[in-house]
Amino acid sequence: MDKIITVPFGMLLNWLYEVTSNYGLAMILFGIVVQIVLLPITAKSKKSMMKMSRLQPRIQEIQRRYADDQAKQQEAIRALQQEEGASMGCGGCLWSFVPMLILIPLYAVIRQPIIYMLGESAEVANKIVEVIRGLEPTLFSGNAVYEQLAAAQAIPKYAAEIQAAIPGISADTLAGIDFTFLGINLGNIPQFNVFAWQLWNWATIGLFLIPVISAASQMLQMWISQKMNDSVITNEKGMVDKETAEKSQSAQSTKMMIWMMPLMSLWIGYSVPAGLSVYWLVGGIIRTIEDIILTKHYRKIYDAEDAVRIQRAMEQEALEAEKERIRAERRAANPDGITANTSKKKLQQKQRTEEEAAKAAAAKEYAAKKGLDVEEEHRRTTMSGIADRPWCKGRNYDPDRYTVDPTEE
Repeated sequence: MDKIITVPFGMLLNWLYEVTSNYGLAMILFGIVVQIVLLPITAKSKKSMMKMSRLQPRIQEIQRRYADDQAKQQEAIRALQQEEGASMGCGGCLWSFVPMLILIPLYAVIRQPIIYMLGESAEVANKIVEVIRGLEPTLFSGNAVYEQLAAAQAIPKYAAEIQAAIPGISADTLAGIDFTFLGINLGNIPQFNVFAWQLWNWATIGLFLIPVISAASQMLQMWISQKMNDSVITNEKGMVDKETAEKSQSAQSTKMMIWMMPLMSLWIGYSVPAGLSVYWLVGGIIRTIEDIILTKHYRKIYDAEDAVRIQRAMEQEALEAEKERIRAERRAANPDGITANTSKKKLQQKQRTEEEAAKAAAAKEYAAKKGLDVEEEHRRTTMSGIADRPWCKGRNYDPDRYTVDPTEE
């Protein structure tokens, strides 16, 4: 399965080397090509990370609201992420590790150039190493993993001997590979003892500086990326929320990665051939440029969304201000807070009571004019005999029901 990646990598690197006739330039162009191929993945990662950054204020609000219920908190956060189309968990962060995963197959291509760049089989590569080791044993005093690196540089020197040992070998293979770039051998592994006086030369110092510059560029790239992600963190009103940007969980994780990833890169740089650090250096520079371009692109989209949110917030604030103005006017007009009863049902009941009172007064006035006893007439016509409570003893009450009629005796 590893051949699916390593073979195309080797072919591409060898083609670039043939075009430029310079291993360093070939590695720089290789890094550029890889970053261009990975651009869709980089864009997906950037979009996901920016969207997650924008959700931080709302996520923190959910965390405060459900501080005592972790299950409810996680459910609400997942619902928010699905609603906004943001990657779950560390979706954006996982994509950002893809460029580092490229280092693994590229490392195999760099340490086995006879197989992957020159296109020879493992048997031919081993035979070349054996021939050169027999002629110059001191060339292979280092790590056996990098024997092909040492042999690839010495092939032109011992071309006749190698051709005699391997009659069918191609002329391209016999040309070998020159790993020199700006006076630095990119096939060598940088060393920490660069400041020893006997090693005080540009080739050694330049080799030492490559991992340092590579780690520094990566740190700069991650710092720029964090600042740009933080610039799109806005609250529910669409305004930039600097406080949330500083306290968000993603910001804390990014701060840790700003130091962790470059330190890891530095350690790797002093453990592998310098060509790999050159690739990582170029990749960091290209990723920084891509990060700036992608941030500007997505920020235009998010700025348009924020403009709508700001407009809505302003309209809502204006509405609230108008309501408060009306309430202030009412308070000024009625400082004691005494208000009339404005209930519709109670107003209707009051109107009916007034109408009934008016009718009763009119009836009483009419009876007085006629010389009638209104109260007696009302008691007589009332079934209960109580004028104020005509139905208190039921509809069928008859006060004379049990009265004895004297005529019946």
